[in-house]
Amino acid sequence: MLPTPLISLALSVALVSPGMAMDDAALAAKLASRLDGDRTGACFAAAVIDAGGVSRAVACADPDRAGKLDAATAFEIGSVSKTFNGLLLQQLVEAGKLSLDDPAERHLPEGVSLSRHGEAPITLRHLLTHTSGLPSLAPGWQIRDPSNPYRDIDRKALYAGLDGLRPRRAPGEAFEYSNLGAMLLSDIIGRVAGKHFDALVAEQVFAPLGMRSFVGKPPKGVERVTGHLPNGESTSAWDFDPALAGVGGVRASLDDMVRYLEAQMGRRESPLDASIRASQQPVHVEGQPPMAMGWMIAPLNGARVLAHEGGTGGFSSFVAFRADRSRGVVVLSDTAMTSLGGLGSVGLHLLDERVPLGEPRRVASPPVELLDKLAGDWRLEGGLKMSLRQRDGALEIQAEGQPAFEMRYDSAGDFYPLAFDAVLRPQVNGERVGFIWLQGGAATPASRIEAGVPTAEAAALADYAGRYPLMPGFALKVFVENATLMAQATGQGAFALAPAGEDVFRADAFGIEIRFDRGEDGAVRRLALHQGGQVMRGERNE
Repeated sequence: MLPTPLISLALSVALVSPGMAMDDAALAAKLASRLDGDRTGACFAAAVIDAGGVSRAVACADPDRAGKLDAATAFEIGSVSKTFNGLLLQQLVEAGKLSLDDPAERHLPEGVSLSRHGEAPITLRHLLTHTSGLPSLAPGWQIRDPSNPYRDIDRKALYAGLDGLRPRRAPGEAFEYSNLGAMLLSDIIGRVAGKHFDALVAEQVFAPLGMRSFVGKPPKGVERVTGHLPNGESTSAWDFDPALAGVGGVRASLDDMVRYLEAQMGRRESPLDASIRASQQPVHVEGQPPMAMGWMIAPLNGARVLAHEGGTGGFSSFVAFRADRSRGVVVLSDTAMTSLGGLGSVGLHLLDERVPLGEPRRVASPPVELLDKLAGDWRLEGGLKMSLRQRDGALEIQAEGQPAFEMRYDSAGDFYPLAFDAVLRPQVNGERVGFIWLQGGAATPASRIEAGVPTAEAAALADYAGRYPLMPGFALKVFVENATLMAQATGQGAFALAPAGEDVFRADAFGIEIRFDRGEDGAVRRLALHQGGQVMRGERNE
């Protein structure tokens, strides 16, 4: 599944507390406010579980989609499926059939092996916590249909992808989100249990909780939602091999996810209660980001939030709950929102209203001066050349060897093509303009071909580079890449920072503003990260 930006989760909820009880009308009003005029046309189906019970609401930016889905229609939930992977793994641990510290290779078929980086083997714990050193996908995989990329990846392809693949680093050394590792874990769970993931999760989780969720073909009477790109166009569903579907192949309705979350919060009795409680305990490798069995853990002052986001080619999801069980949230969308920041701001606001809800992205007219500054030839990091042109008050983009595409502009300041899912995010620094290209979950800086990079300007950005610890085990690394200042939180993806004043930079997609402080000698000494009404500070230590 497309990796979703977790920086908003890890930082915004650092001081979250439960809000007031919410009813259906209040929830519907919040969703309507966020989607009013949004250029994606997206629909949100959301639920909040709190002291007042359960509130549910569905809202759509595109009125033509309203009425086509409700709390019983099934969405692709993408990587939220990994929490089911974790719960099944917990059940096998309790049954004594495996241990988290078993070498993964022990549970693979004869003749299938995992290359090592160093002496230590990759364990099930490493696969579960994304610390195996394996990449997100196997480099040798041929994706025949980008709109349905996992369709042709079966067990045979999985093992072929592992053959000779050397991990990038030693297991346990660093967090690197790996769908390859999650597929391998899903396969191992099924092998040990004697059933493919789809049958196992239906028997061991869905049935005990009364869920009508599924992998592959829906149960009789369950309607599937059609997924959409952020440009409003419908897109293909994603298909998964039944044995590997723990990576992101579960489809579930809002009602299903409410049942699941109620069980996680101890508000729905089931035979799974003990396993669920155990699955919420930390299992991460020491020194790496906190994780439970499939859940990301966000630190609080004396409390925790467990959460996971998901995204496929046409859907987005967000599920989170407080470990004190005072509030839980589900948000499902029929639109891929990954390139626009995901559903984190909506979900976090529903956990605590002090976290900003976010604004609709409305179609807007781009500033003429911005079009003039962007016009020219550019090269993305990695080599792809792009030409940008102004045509009739709009931006036109053409990659080398490809046709030209018209770009629209939205109120968040992003350009986007009508023909496919991508975002061109301008980076403005005084008179100098660059951009970041977001597509397929990756953020790639671009450099202007003719102009090059002024040495003095690059040196000025280097003043901010360093590591800034924000809390125990969690730091922000700041560095320069292709004349752009970048930041990366522990265990998360890098993102670009745009200058917004003297020693001030922003990442508007995540609602982040970073203010750097200098010492008496003029050198940068510390930073303050502002997000969601909260402030986190860190001293530069390298």
